[in-house]
Amino acid sequence: QVQLVESGGGLVQAGGSLRLSCAVSGRSISTYVMGWFRQAPGKEREPVAVITHNADSLVYADSVKGRFTISRNNANNTVSLQMTRLKPEDTAIYYCARGPAWSSAAQTQRLYDYWGQGIQVTVSS
Repeated sequence: QVQLVESGGGLVQAGGSLRLSCAVSGRSISTYVMGWFRQAPGKEREPVAVITHNADSLVYADSVKGRFTISRNNANNTVSLQMTRLKPEDTAIYYCARGPAWSSAAQTQRLYDYWGQGIQVTVSS
């Protein structure tokens, strides 16, 4: 059974930083695209950042480009999201998910088969 567990969320003031981590158990992530998604209150879940299996391609939502950085450590089976210059509009539940194997940086959510439970990030103004 593949399990994903997010950590590192919380409350931060606008302009601050947070680092989210996703620990994956049950299977190696080394051949899979991994992604971070978020869902704000009253909105649909949206992709935030995606990274290919060997990190040769990183894709970001326009709203977070230049502020967020996705990374992965295949040896430790973890994926991280460094978030800087946070804005109130970044407030959401953030999810880590496993995408397709040996693929380009897909952002289509139906291609992601395992999801974490989500973690709250709240940015105060």
